[in-house]
Amino acid sequence: QVQLVESGGGLVQPGGSLRLSCAASGTIVRIDAMGWARQAPGKQRELVATITSGGSINYADSVKGRFTVSRDNAKNTVYLQMNSLKPEDTAVYFCSADVDSGHRYTRYWGQGTQVTVSS
Repeated sequence: QVQLVESGGGLVQPGGSLRLSCAASGTIVRIDAMGWARQAPGKQRELVATITSGGSINYADSVKGRFTVSRDNAKNTVYLQMNSLKPEDTAVYFCSADVDSGHRYTRYWGQGTQVTVSS
């Protein structure tokens, strides 16, 4: 079993910043890609950013230049630094990790953390 626990969400004014963290724990041999997705009310889940174990990074066009994804492989943790936040960034943010627990890779998701951008 693998658990992902997110932290760092909250309420922020437009133009502000937040940093999300997500730590993976449990039976972990190795982790390949880690990342973040978000889901706003009434909308489908949207991939925001991913980072592989080798450091390859991809961003959604809507967050390029404002969000930065990073990871600490020693801590099995992925981060999302969010700057210049806009009201349209309001959503529940979920982290994901592709984990090898000794048999095959499985994608796990965190429980989500609310980010609200409002004045």
